[in-house]
Amino acid sequence: MDNTLHEAANPTMREDDEGLDLGALSSKIWQGKWLIICVTAVFALLSGVIVLTLASWYRADVLLAPVRTTSADDWASQLGGLSGLASLAGIGVGGSTSEPLGVLESRDLAREFIEQQNLLPVLFARKWDAKSARWKPTDPKDWPDVRDGVKYLVEKIRTVKDDKKSGLVTLTIEWTDAKTAADWANLFVDRANERIRARALLDAQANVSFLQRELAATSVVTLQQSIGRLLDSELQKVMLARENKEFAFRVIDRAEVPKWRVWPKRLQTVVLATLSGGALSIYLVFLRDGIRRRRGAVTRPDPSDLQHVSDSDTRSRP
Repeated sequence: MDNTLHEAANPTMREDDEGLDLGALSSKIWQGKWLIICVTAVFALLSGVIVLTLASWYRADVLLAPVRTTSADDWASQLGGLSGLASLAGIGVGGSTSEPLGVLESRDLAREFIEQQNLLPVLFARKWDAKSARWKPTDPKDWPDVRDGVKYLVEKIRTVKDDKKSGLVTLTIEWTDAKTAADWANLFVDRANERIRARALLDAQANVSFLQRELAATSVVTLQQSIGRLLDSELQKVMLARENKEFAFRVIDRAEVPKWRVWPKRLQTVVLATLSGGALSIYLVFLRDGIRRRRGAVTRPDPSDLQHVSDSDTRSRP
């Protein structure tokens, strides 16, 4: 009895309870089925059109093993008390892969790669008129330069990952053409090795010249022997730099032409868009139903007011 009176005094509670009923929810969804179908179909169709018009991107990877140089302990045992002399000469006394890795990630190498391959018209093809071989914008200020190319290459195209556990380095190139991505990845590694090799060759040759002068200037036998060991090491560097093309990075796996694109994920995108459209359409159905109920509540007279009017009419009668 009390529950009946409580429910009669709270008509809103009965409406909320009805709204939570699964049957009522299913009925509302069924009533709005055409809205759900139309919205979902629009989302699916638009997503399909969009992903088909987007350019496909492919990923090419090169797996590298940094070449380890002579360790600091080995150098110290060979040099004896000449570590200070080697430092003055600019001769490194420790092995490290940080410099080759830094060169591989450097913007300077990216700039050199762009200039050698003439990549600006390729990177900014939308602004390049291939027929007339000139930039489309009339104002030279709107022409992309090598700084724009370096920014685009470093941020969007080239990725370098250093695995601390295995010590291996992966260079990744992503581009809209599969063969171009593989070619760029291999060329980029070759360019990095060549750049580091040329620098090491110049340094080693300069060190050899310095040590030869020091060897000729001293008459102390022990000093001559120490300089001779150091000179022999630098001559080995010269030989390695001249003959070894994989001077800084040994290629474990060269990039192959990728078979599958990495972006866009067409099927996943269409499925996700379809589900999103379905969820949005169901929300619109319930929103529309809620608006209708509120409008009905506003226009529907309150039964207590009707009873009050009826009582007043009864009392006013003679």
